[in-house]
Amino acid sequence: MKTPKRIQPLIDEGIIDEVLRPLMSGKEASVYVVRCGNAIRCAKVYKDASQRSFKKAVQYQEGRKVRSSRRARAMEKGSSFGREQQEESWQHAEVDALYKLADAGVRVPEPYGCYDGILLMELILDEDGDVAPRLNDITLEPEQAKRDHKTMMQHILRMLAAGLVHGDLSEFNVLQDPTGPVIIDLPQAVDAAANNNAQWMLSRDVNNITQYYGQFAPELLNTKYAKEIWALFEAGNLNPDTELTGEFAEDEQLADIDAVLDEINAAYNEMQERKARNAAAEQDD
Repeated sequence: MKTPKRIQPLIDEGIIDEVLRPLMSGKEASVYVVRCGNAIRCAKVYKDASQRSFKKAVQYQEGRKVRSSRRARAMEKGSSFGREQQEESWQHAEVDALYKLADAGVRVPEPYGCYDGILLMELILDEDGDVAPRLNDITLEPEQAKRDHKTMMQHILRMLAAGLVHGDLSEFNVLQDPTGPVIIDLPQAVDAAANNNAQWMLSRDVNNITQYYGQFAPELLNTKYAKEIWALFEAGNLNPDTELTGEFAEDEQLADIDAVLDEINAAYNEMQERKARNAAAEQDD
């Protein structure tokens, strides 16, 4: 096939030897199957910000750290240099997340580097050696759905233990290889401690995945993994190997307002009585 213009410099530099075929085109990137020596990999070519249709990008970038204060100021001002740096930050966020999550035991494609807005990474294959399907393209038996759902909940927990929330997780960005689900598409991953939307995003990720697997095993729809995981995180008890249950006891006790007011009034009356006794004692002196 004709080499895409964006990939040609990588061929000129010998990083990629040949573009074999297009794989997919999404809201933030186009992906190609490429040959690097004897290895078959995929090249994710990020679209320019003006071409991306990813919504609410600012919401996802909240809390992201920028190494240079000069770059941070430029990004805040929205100058041309700042927009360029913001674009670079968006692209490198996925590379950083892939390395971080792989180290944390989350099944993601192995990254091989990012070059001028092109991410080279592992091509995920199925048991026949073909490109692995996305979850939305397959059906599962109930027992496998329950096993894979449990695996995904553990992956989400390990992501959070590593400080990240995927932020856009669904059956459309999880592949199925012979070992189980593989999480992809991470440029919008957020810093769980620094992004005010992290809890909401984690809940949405968990609910999307549970809704998918719940098609095949309806009992999964009654689980409460999002609340269980976030409660562990907030309490500082999150461990990547925590055994999740999918259960969460809601605090259904409502505050007894009358009792609280009675305590306040009693404390106020006691204070007034103490003042009166002190005043009386001073007069006697």
